[in-house]
Amino acid sequence: MDTIEVSTDVRVPPEEAYAFLLDFRGYARYSEHIASVRQHGDGSPGTEYDIEFSWWRLSHTVRSRVTGAEQPHEIRWEVVDGLRAEGRWEVGETESGSRVTLVVTYDPDSASGVVDLPALVSLDWVVDRVVGVVEKEGERTVERVVADLEGELRPVELVVETR
Repeated sequence: MDTIEVSTDVRVPPEEAYAFLLDFRGYARYSEHIASVRQHGDGSPGTEYDIEFSWWRLSHTVRSRVTGAEQPHEIRWEVVDGLRAEGRWEVGETESGSRVTLVVTYDPDSASGVVDLPALVSLDWVVDRVVGVVEKEGERTVERVVADLEGELRPVELVVETR
């Protein structure tokens, strides 16, 4: 399993950051590669989302489920349709607001047999390129969340870790 973690500070209290992150349907407007998000439930644990991704000549809809929530500190989720991936949003308190962290753990090999690949394209080729896309999407998402939370665009210092 591979993990990417992206974090930054935002100038709002943890409760406000948490409420904003709980509205998962809004994420489609942060990502170049999320075409749509359909929600089945109220956002609490058990809620499922159909997330339509597209990149290059690939498109795929994954279903994720909220597996836990500890207001205002954590929202956990997992993919439930064959891809092995899970993640969480963490919200911690700082002197000037909150520290928001997105953590995603995934098995790139789990896409084999789940995602339809074009002829003559290997899964290894796709995985080599998708890892960079996942990192950039994590960064872009956190930057856009900060801008919406604070009401203005500003330079954001992101800490990105991959394992």
